[in-house]
Amino acid sequence: MCVFSIGPDFIFMNDNARPHRTLAVEELLESEDITRMDCPAYSPDLNPIEHVWDSLGRRIAARLHHPENTQHFKQMLIEK
Repeated sequence: MCVFSIGPDFIFMNDNARPHRTLAVEELLESEDITRMDCPAYSPDLNPIEHVWDSLGRRIAARLHHPENTQHFKQMLIEK
């Protein structure tokens, strides 16, 4: 797990992995005032991030030209 600050509206999406539910992680998130959104356990259909990844994957696959490098890939993800 990697926790870093992105801005005042940052929300950490917890995947409910056992190491992410330890007291140390709880204390770290609380001490950094990080808002956490728990994912439903063991249910990809109910996990909102899975739908986002699916949508992004379809958008990239539908393009005529596929990304050539990481920077090009990032640009394709933010283009509408």
